[in-house]
Amino acid sequence: MHSQVPGPLGDCLRDWEELQQDFQSLQETHRLYRLKLEELIKLQNSCTSSITRQKKRLQELALVLKKCKPSLQSEAEEAARELENQIKERQGLFFDMEAYLPKKNGLYLSLVLGNVNVTLLSKQAKFAYKDEYEKFKLYLTIILIVISFTCRFLLNSRVTDAAFNFLLVWYYCTLTIRESILINNGSRIKGWWVFHHYVSTFLSGVMLTWPDGLMYQKFRNQFLSFSMYQSFVQFLQYYYQSGCLYRLRALGERHTMDLTVEGFQSWMWRGLTFLLPFLFFGHFWQLFNALTLFNLARDPECKEWQVLMCGFPFLLLFLGNFFTTLRVVHQKFHSQRRGSKKE
Repeated sequence: MHSQVPGPLGDCLRDWEELQQDFQSLQETHRLYRLKLEELIKLQNSCTSSITRQKKRLQELALVLKKCKPSLQSEAEEAARELENQIKERQGLFFDMEAYLPKKNGLYLSLVLGNVNVTLLSKQAKFAYKDEYEKFKLYLTIILIVISFTCRFLLNSRVTDAAFNFLLVWYYCTLTIRESILINNGSRIKGWWVFHHYVSTFLSGVMLTWPDGLMYQKFRNQFLSFSMYQSFVQFLQYYYQSGCLYRLRALGERHTMDLTVEGFQSWMWRGLTFLLPFLFFGHFWQLFNALTLFNLARDPECKEWQVLMCGFPFLLLFLGNFFTTLRVVHQKFHSQRRGSKKE
């Protein structure tokens, strides 16, 4: 009937009929999608509860094994060690499984994002987010080098300094959020290399509130020079760590969701030991900053609370960075020595 209607109205009616057919197909596809989604949610819940149950039983088994180990005879000790290794391997497999299952956000993500599910369900989505994180760090590092250089040598204004410190606050806040999301999705970054970004966020926030004055001007050039050096070292680290990670992933020796970090870890040993002098120099510069601020705080003309409040984070950053790096280097030397003795 519609085909008999002449003119533009007939064309419109024929287009509507085609749209109706497409819409019916779309409705059926959407119905199947919702059914599959419900099935997916049921499977996710089933996997999560099974993993929780297995973890609990493994912990009980490990505890029983630990208690009975001292009373074992020499021939049974080898079997006990083998069982311990198998338990550790199983725990690693659970970690990989959980990377693809929704999980509750930690305290920090819950405060920032609420109960939004941030688990990415496909490998492609995880890799894309990880690569975007790495690019974000690289681009912001280059921008921070340029701005810190501009503030140090070309401009001497509290306004531009405040803009630079605001950028630092935003950068470190963003890193903490993105890293928390990446950890939820299977990245193995942990310990001090996560916590030191929170300390840097606090330090940058205090620097942002520090009013212009004699104490600020005494510390300004030293801080900007340190920021420039720190960004330069982070740029070097990104360039060499990313290449090292690529090679190790290709050999199957590193997890695909491992990240570059502002520090030194054991997997960076191959070809990256040249970074250690740069890192240790930066660590002791943080100590120098802390001592400078503590001396400024003792000055009779010092009235700002920010002076002392910046000194403590710099001291904490030095202690955390220095001893964590030192521990990694010590462990690496120790493992190499044991390897050479076995040979």
